[in-house]
Amino acid sequence: MEPVLRACPAPCRCALVASLLVPALARAESASADTHYGEEIEVTGHYENAVGTSDAASAGRITSQLVEDRPILRPGEVLELVPGLVITQHSGAGKANQYFLRGFNLDHGTDFLTTLDGMPVNLRTHAHGQGYTDLNFLIPELVQRVDYFKGPYFASKGDFASAGAADIHYAGSLPQNLVTLTGGNFRYGRALFAGSPQLAGGDLLYGIELFHEDGPWEHPDDYRRVNGVLRYTRRSLAASWGVTAMGYYGLWNATDQIPLRAVESGEIGRFGAIDPTGGGKTHRFSLSGDYQQDLGNGVLQANVYAVKYRLNLFSNFTYFLDHPVNGDQFEQADDRWLFGTSGHYAWTVSTPSISLHATVGWEARHDRISPIGLYQTVARQRLTTVRRDSVRETSAGLFAEAEVALTRWLRAVAGLRYDHYFFDVVSDNPINSGRDDAGRASPKLSAIFGPWAKTELFVNFGLGFHSNDARGVTTTVDPESGEPVAKVTPLVQTRGGELGARTEILPDVQSSLALWRLDIDSELLFTGDAGTTEPSRASRRYGIEWNTQWHPMHWLVCDLVLAWSHARFTSPDPNPSVTGDRIPGSIEWAASAGVTFHELGPWRAGVYMRYFGPRPLIEDDSARSTSSTIFNAQTSFRITPWARLTLDLFNLFDAQVDDIAYFYRSRLRDEPAAPAARRRLHFHPAERRSLRLAATFTF
Repeated sequence: MEPVLRACPAPCRCALVASLLVPALARAESASADTHYGEEIEVTGHYENAVGTSDAASAGRITSQLVEDRPILRPGEVLELVPGLVITQHSGAGKANQYFLRGFNLDHGTDFLTTLDGMPVNLRTHAHGQGYTDLNFLIPELVQRVDYFKGPYFASKGDFASAGAADIHYAGSLPQNLVTLTGGNFRYGRALFAGSPQLAGGDLLYGIELFHEDGPWEHPDDYRRVNGVLRYTRRSLAASWGVTAMGYYGLWNATDQIPLRAVESGEIGRFGAIDPTGGGKTHRFSLSGDYQQDLGNGVLQANVYAVKYRLNLFSNFTYFLDHPVNGDQFEQADDRWLFGTSGHYAWTVSTPSISLHATVGWEARHDRISPIGLYQTVARQRLTTVRRDSVRETSAGLFAEAEVALTRWLRAVAGLRYDHYFFDVVSDNPINSGRDDAGRASPKLSAIFGPWAKTELFVNFGLGFHSNDARGVTTTVDPESGEPVAKVTPLVQTRGGELGARTEILPDVQSSLALWRLDIDSELLFTGDAGTTEPSRASRRYGIEWNTQWHPMHWLVCDLVLAWSHARFTSPDPNPSVTGDRIPGSIEWAASAGVTFHELGPWRAGVYMRYFGPRPLIEDDSARSTSSTIFNAQTSFRITPWARLTLDLFNLFDAQVDDIAYFYRSRLRDEPAAPAARRRLHFHPAERRSLRLAATFTF
């Protein structure tokens, strides 16, 4: 399917962009003398990627300024600020996003680790997909920074971190109380109330969000969300501690990916659905604590957390393929408690000839999932149970890392990590019950050369892993067919390396370049949509990434990211009917660019572009997705020192492109029976052009 861009002559597009930016430029000259519009604001860059700030060219930090400057369609798109990471959606707005990075279709989070203030967001042994990462509970206005990492080179990063990781940090306090009221197309409405008053010698941060959206779908999403954060922190000269409570509840309808043939025949529209009864509901409640203490010549930092999570998700991707009468809708149910702790002790030893910085740390986690189930349904009503399990999954990890400055121009970082997992599954079919355990050691090594002429060079290598679904570790028969199946490897090893450079040799420019490679022993994944585990082949990925930020004036920031990846299976498929070495869904090209104008008098404006390249959809590359290019824009006007209006425009040129595409077998009601069904293209469209107008009040 070729992408279609609705007719809009180039002058029209330029005029639209100009209408957003010209008012800002027009007032630039008078801005310096006009102090009526509020306090003087120090504008920082979008990334803190200066020379000497990290141990790899592809690691860095996203500032809160970038989160504020970019229009964010969905909360999870905060992670799209990680260079090279693309985020889409293939279902209702309340479902976790789809992630793409470094040659991966990461599904809903596999092989990309995400944490929020030390709490893991990835859910292992999840009803829908391993590593499921739902960020709909995130409140972007509270994000202080995001630290990102790519590759398995960091001893503090364990499960799911082979492609990359992101540590999201909320602010401990806000400079002012905040009220934001937003309205937009498709019955979009949002209200946010946040503040941080002083209380008993500490800071009390609160935030509550109320949300509704229908989206452009013929069967409205009717996504409703209630979200809250309550955090208390207290600091002294030698120690600090905090307690955080979070709560999120959401429910929605869903238009899943649809068959291209149904749109071409006119059976449904581009934003229609074959089964309009899909959707879901979920909640996530957490309580966490953090403590930091100066201890000896180092610092001890520790976190503990408890999370209560539930999801009931109703989907239908194949329509009437397996059940011609009732249809193929199914429910995936996940109800769990999650407990854990993490922390580290870091210290520095210096002599006239050498400087050593060392870190030792730990992680421990216990998931109690009961039940985790897969059910055949009709219009969200259960008909039969495909499988139902109770799972206990426990893991513990220890790591140590040492960084030594060998010379003025050479630093070396060596680390070692060990993780051990325990799996306990009680299935409704006793044959699939069982216990198992596995451990894996992961050494890491990096060398940093420089700086010379404001330039550093990096060499990184490391072993990592991802865990597999506990049910796949113990399953011996297919829950639907009863056919024997092979158990999967509990922990799959990954091996990665990177050559990189970071430079500030050009004035006002920060630029980094990384050439990387990642090998995986087996892309073993539990297929939650089918209730079975399907082992796949070993694979290899390599690519190159270039990230540049140009800050020529205090009021202008320009960002550019280019990423190319090559992903292939490295062994033949055990099924002789499967030919080819392409990895379905693997991203090849991604690019993003942004231009932001800051605080030009009362104005602020910016335009952002994202390119999502074509991808193979089948192993022999005979079917491919189309590419997509989407522009978003933002303009903001400060009315008074305490009031601001912000207009966000999404899909600025109303491009008719796809968010995601798949190639598989499905059957519409009037088509031939299942044996005649063949694999065809299915897609989920990107949302139409929409606008959101927000009024923000500070006091």
